[in-house]
Amino acid sequence: MQFFHWYTPEDMLWKEVKEKAEYLGYLGVTSVWLPPASKGMLGGRSVGYDTYDLFDLGEFDQKGSVRTKYGTKDEFIEATQALHDRGVQVIVDFVFNHKAGGDEVELVQAIRVNEENRLENNSQPFEIEAFTRFTFPGRNGIYSEFIWDKHCFTGVDYDHRTQEHGIFNLLSEYGNDWEHMIDDEKGNYDFLVFCDIEFRNPAVRDELLNYATWLHGLTYYDGIRLDAVKHIPPQYFKEFLYFLREKIGKDIFAVGEYWAPGHLELLTRYIEATEGAMSLYDSVLQHNFHIASNSGGDYDLRRIFDKTLVSHSPELAVTLVDNHDTQPLQALEAPVEFWFKPLAYALILLRKDGYPCVFYPDLFGASYWDKGNDGQDHEIFINRVAELENMLYARKDFAFGTQRDYFHSANAIGWIREGDEEHSGCAVVMSNSDGVTISMEIGSRYAGKKFRDMLGKVPDEVWVNESGWADFHCTPGSVSVWTEAD
Repeated sequence: MQFFHWYTPEDMLWKEVKEKAEYLGYLGVTSVWLPPASKGMLGGRSVGYDTYDLFDLGEFDQKGSVRTKYGTKDEFIEATQALHDRGVQVIVDFVFNHKAGGDEVELVQAIRVNEENRLENNSQPFEIEAFTRFTFPGRNGIYSEFIWDKHCFTGVDYDHRTQEHGIFNLLSEYGNDWEHMIDDEKGNYDFLVFCDIEFRNPAVRDELLNYATWLHGLTYYDGIRLDAVKHIPPQYFKEFLYFLREKIGKDIFAVGEYWAPGHLELLTRYIEATEGAMSLYDSVLQHNFHIASNSGGDYDLRRIFDKTLVSHSPELAVTLVDNHDTQPLQALEAPVEFWFKPLAYALILLRKDGYPCVFYPDLFGASYWDKGNDGQDHEIFINRVAELENMLYARKDFAFGTQRDYFHSANAIGWIREGDEEHSGCAVVMSNSDGVTISMEIGSRYAGKKFRDMLGKVPDEVWVNESGWADFHCTPGSVSVWTEAD
């Protein structure tokens, strides 16, 4: 579960994690992805992706606050302990692509580049003033004495001397160019924002490994979510994950955020470049959900898994319905419409392939204000998905064993999980148009048994015949999950 969203209220999250840890374990949530815990450029208002000081978890008076947006260091550690006490794994968020909020400017040679094609230079080398020196005066060398400076970055987006915004490629001993990426988007998409980290500098690589090891000593995290890997050379993460796992003696789970809707080939190329060292979010499937939810009955549900990571590399696919970037008013806004969310969650939670991730607002709801692309303020409500809690129970108790698909109609699909020696199975039917009945084989072990829709959409029970078949139903534009009535 992603236990946050972009507009999570301030000073509450670590306490909420601690309070809800038992409930999450009861639901069958096996791991919780927490937001970046380090101090950001905006201090107590930072969502965490504008990383300033990795070693400040809400302990030092820096950037206008001691606390982070989510609480203090002690509250963070207590939250991770509460999850572990309930048998729930902890996934922490590493933002390694960039740093923000430098403490001092430095003079550095740079070339201004075309923002739409970073391989096209718009200037000769010249001197700029960049906020590339990070001294962390509030922490004063505690935990790490490393000082980040101009040798640690490949680019910046601001010249303090001229107060000019743009993209400036920094010239250094490690290279007068960008680091190699697997795709040619924007010519080279190494640079994303703020001060872009230079991974060719061995001191930088050592410091990031030092941080990851130090954080594990505090929290004993079980996995890591790697931010913005599209902008980070895959060779770096292949090395980093090898040394991290070796150093702490634990097969740490890792998932990278490579957002490429409609481009499975980019996801598979990154997996190949990292030699399968990490999973990736299935951004293709999420985009399919977004399109399907806006297309109604015009979408062919049989195509929902076409060219997705979960169909190509299921063991490395983390599936999701929405996240903090796709939610309304965010940079990658592509939300799944509310009516389709129960269908989407059934497709990731109740099938055998992929590692599904539940989004906080879909389980608990959320509301917030922000400006839209039109410059106007908008109030957004994300209602909780009422069926989601029961679907989590269904995954925990019934989504086991052989899977048989019945993807025979453009507007109605179904599948069964036969169950195993310890678990009864289930049948799932969904429609994006009219109500439907699909005859499916649940298995002869259920002959003469009654099944009910545990989501409560269809009131009538169905009987399994002596051959193990039954007619399972769902209402229009909905999903039903059928389990043994007793």
